[in-house]
Amino acid sequence: MQPLDLYATIEEHLDFKEEIEHLYNSIAHIVFAINPTSVIDIGCGQGDFCQILESNGLKTLGVDLSQKQIQIAKSKKIDAQCIDIKDCKEKFDCATAVFDVINYIPKNNIKEFLTHTYNLLENNGYFIFDINSLYGFEEVAQGTLTIDTDDKFIAIDANFEDNCLATDITLFTKETTLYKKDYGTIKQYYHENKELKKILQAVGFKIENIINFNLHSDEDFDKFIFVCKRVKNDF
Repeated sequence: MQPLDLYATIEEHLDFKEEIEHLYNSIAHIVFAINPTSVIDIGCGQGDFCQILESNGLKTLGVDLSQKQIQIAKSKKIDAQCIDIKDCKEKFDCATAVFDVINYIPKNNIKEFLTHTYNLLENNGYFIFDINSLYGFEEVAQGTLTIDTDDKFIAIDANFEDNCLATDITLFTKETTLYKKDYGTIKQYYHENKELKKILQAVGFKIENIINFNLHSDEDFDKFIFVCKRVKNDF
């Protein structure tokens, strides 16, 4: 099983629901203030953020590289596609990438990703996303977790080293009297704000705001929310 599909399989068992809803609602309020007519949600997962936007009258398209996530999103009547954003031909007033999406992109691919995102937007369109802070990686994300249900046993081990969080996921699923084992590693990358700002500006974005955000911790900011606007013409 592909790592992203494996994560999709265990996501419902992770106890992040309240935190995710807090993040989704906070970013949704930023989107509503911009008042776009169309939004592409990049890395839409199971479509929950799209649902919030659509329930408030916005037209959305969710895209994700996990076929399993897209299947779940479609079951919720979300317009969703398993597609790379470089292959998307539509234009939007706003793009979002919510809940760590940017952190899944390696440093050597980040400028290409941001360029493709820029090209998805209408002139003066907005790009809104969150990233993990260094504190979020070092003090919040690292650690081990086990989950035991009637038919599943899940073990998660996350280690942050050399600006990369490697999360090993092991899933045992009960099939009759035996268990099937699935294993995968998901990697996330720390992007320093200063460097990310340079790349965004080089691509053609104006950074209108960077918001300090507490998701899992009250001690320090574990996330930042970027609000960016496309200000240049197409390359």
